[in-house]
Amino acid sequence: MNVSPRKLNAFLSIKLPAAFICGVRTKSISDTTCVVSVKHRWINQNPFNSMFWAVQGMAAELTTGALVMSKVKASGNKMSMLVTSNNATYSKKATGRIHFTCNQGKDIDDLISKAIETGEGQSIVLNSKGVNSEGVQVSDFNFEWSIKVRS
Repeated sequence: MNVSPRKLNAFLSIKLPAAFICGVRTKSISDTTCVVSVKHRWINQNPFNSMFWAVQGMAAELTTGALVMSKVKASGNKMSMLVTSNNATYSKKATGRIHFTCNQGKDIDDLISKAIETGEGQSIVLNSKGVNSEGVQVSDFNFEWSIKVRS
């Protein structure tokens, strides 16, 4: 089974309903890049009339996690994957439609190859930037993912 935006969105509705209800949707996923979007609405806003930071975090994490998940699946190996740390910066109010993008697919390929080769756990920091419809960056997220081949 290939990982596709439609399958990821169905996965969200069942396994991560809070993200689905808040409007987080995968728009595209390729070998190198994943794009997720979410629109500022009443259900996902904070008291300051912008998108709640946690909703932005769900969308940003999905861009990185979907890439890792698709690469693990493509490797044919059983692996555990876990976010071990994260940080974020916010530079502008998130209103309107925000697109989050992670384009580190090649780095994930290298990480998985190293994990398979060594048999040891590996980690990588993946970045996802949130950009509004005017092309202005509103947030910047880093997620440290740890993967390990299961025996």
